[in-house]
Amino acid sequence: MNSLFGLLIMALGSFSQSSSYLPIRKVKGWSWESFWLVQGIFAWIVFPLLGSIIAIPSGSSLMELWAAGGALKAMGFGALWGIGGLTFGLSMRFLGVALGQSIALGTCAAFGTLLPAMMGHTNFLQGEGLLLLIGISITVAGIAIIGYAGSLRSANMTEEEKRAAIKDFALSKGLLVAFLAGAMSACFTLGLEAGTPIKEAALAGGVNGLYAGLPVIFLVTLGGAVTNVAYCSWQNIKNKAPKEREALSKQDLLRNVLFCALAGGLWYSQFFGLEMGKSFLTDSPVLLAFSWSILMSLNVLFSNVWGGILKEWKGVNRKTIAVLVSGLTILILSVIVVGMAQP
Repeated sequence: MNSLFGLLIMALGSFSQSSSYLPIRKVKGWSWESFWLVQGIFAWIVFPLLGSIIAIPSGSSLMELWAAGGALKAMGFGALWGIGGLTFGLSMRFLGVALGQSIALGTCAAFGTLLPAMMGHTNFLQGEGLLLLIGISITVAGIAIIGYAGSLRSANMTEEEKRAAIKDFALSKGLLVAFLAGAMSACFTLGLEAGTPIKEAALAGGVNGLYAGLPVIFLVTLGGAVTNVAYCSWQNIKNKAPKEREALSKQDLLRNVLFCALAGGLWYSQFFGLEMGKSFLTDSPVLLAFSWSILMSLNVLFSNVWGGILKEWKGVNRKTIAVLVSGLTILILSVIVVGMAQP
């Protein structure tokens, strides 16, 4: 029952993350670099900082927690993850919410689960390691099928239909960016692993296990913020984006900032949900190790729900829809297989 409750919390966070792109669609008059920068300030700094504050032991501080060890390493992996976050936004720009998130998050699910296990010298030929490998293989198969559905969609749509659904649709460029986003985004899990001493220090200070890992998440997102802010600021200066903000009325400017704040809060909630959900999975070691893949697979599922609502798959034939549904079903199956194997 605890495991089921933990998975439900993760699903709630996943649904929020998959919904985070919707407020961005309401931002008007800003370039991609502008809204990505502003929503990122909320997603990578403001909300993670607020979350970490509740995980500070009484009489202590964030700096004292971070001194427990692993802080710089966590930030370093966060900077690498930031490259994935940057290209993740581009993948949705070129492929749309459904296909962009499916490929990027699916790749991230596989790498993010596999890399920490490899660094922990897990034996993938027996026991829990073999079960993890099977789950990851099923996840990758699901992603490959979803990618095939995307190629079918591209082949069956006219250029006008592609532009109507996704303004900057570009399949080849989008797939390359999405795979890069997934591989680099997997560094997030390595950052969490590096910050384990900080989480242990929070637990030792009496912090509830539901929140103990939030200061580590803040370190990782802070590292990612450095990468993204640097790139977006450079692009803004290069493209003279400040002028576009000056052209907006105060009312439109406030509206854009509020929508970016909403997008940032929704995006951060996936990691808030992940941390809380994992605290209920401690009796299921394989589910705990597979939790990152579960979160990413749920993100893919919900993003395709939104993709359908936003009519990104409008106009495709039944074969394409059947292939897409098959890929999503296999993703869900990967979670079920791992869950059923628990004692």
